[in-house]
Amino acid sequence: MDNSAKVACSGVCPVKPQFAYVDNATGNLNPYLQLATQFGWANSMFQTNQGPSFPAHQYLFGATSAPSAAADQVGTFAAENMSGKGVGVGCIASATRQVQLVDAAGVESPTNKIFPCFEHNTVADLLQPRNITWRYYASGANSIWTAPNAIQHICVANGTACTGPDWTANVDLNSKHVLTDIAKCSLRQVSWVIPTGQNSDHASTNTGGGPAWVASIVNALGTSWASSNHKCDYWGNNSNDATAILIVWDDWGGWYDHKPPVTLAAPQGGYQLGFRVPFIFVSAYTPVQFVDNNRHDFGSIVRFIEHNFGIQEGALTFADARANTDLTTFFDLRQPPRPFSSVAAKVGASFFLLDKTPPTDPDDD
Repeated sequence: MDNSAKVACSGVCPVKPQFAYVDNATGNLNPYLQLATQFGWANSMFQTNQGPSFPAHQYLFGATSAPSAAADQVGTFAAENMSGKGVGVGCIASATRQVQLVDAAGVESPTNKIFPCFEHNTVADLLQPRNITWRYYASGANSIWTAPNAIQHICVANGTACTGPDWTANVDLNSKHVLTDIAKCSLRQVSWVIPTGQNSDHASTNTGGGPAWVASIVNALGTSWASSNHKCDYWGNNSNDATAILIVWDDWGGWYDHKPPVTLAAPQGGYQLGFRVPFIFVSAYTPVQFVDNNRHDFGSIVRFIEHNFGIQEGALTFADARANTDLTTFFDLRQPPRPFSSVAAKVGASFFLLDKTPPTDPDDD
């Protein structure tokens, strides 16, 4: 990790070496820089899992990648993406598909694999009994980023399709619909918004649309009062409600970082925590250029949702119970809400709404 920049290549250096640092010569990342400097930045946000996208999104949706609540408590987690012959992800995968497990000692035994359909409570199960609405915007039912497809009671698999009532009512398989829902003032109280592969920031396999995609959502929320003819105010300048926008990446992408991961206590320490990831907190009550140096992880995001809706923090008893923070440091409610300033980007919401390019799976690692 340290001294990566000092390693010299032998012989002829490659024209396009392995990614290590982000090049912003074109200004493509400027929307992220504007958001990070104008709102809140977490200097120590760690992905909870040590590994790829499938388990990471399980943590973001349900605070664990374990197959069950009992498996979580003994430190057994899904550690990788799908493997084996066949197609599909989660409960609608081919019967021959499996996911690698890791045990409390951090060992991934070749024989310790299971079918990737899990059964435990998620954040959605905390929200629904309290009549708190939710929606999961995704790029496809069979994506490794579509976390609800691996939760049995939400998916209710019928062959190659999820058919459960929670899935039908709350999972939208066209991520750009978040923009139309904002425009129609029909955004749910809690939303997970997953990009297409083109806009995913996944190194070498995206079209560079990620920063503008994020900016389009932030701008739609920030200008909702005017654009909806005063029917809704998601920013919160003219109402008592304000939207918190949590921008996070599911893993570190292989980029260089000098700060090593933090290991949790046994038994979860065999798989937690992973590398640092960027995290930007945007709201009308977040101070300008606010930097938080507390150690956060994906469980902190779940704790924030719990705190915001009056649910006991740690109610799932998974990563939300093991996290030490709930992100409330990013709010200063003693100050009046900040007026919204649009985020400059190369393209806006209309570009994404009119884009007819077939969505790709965000990534395969």
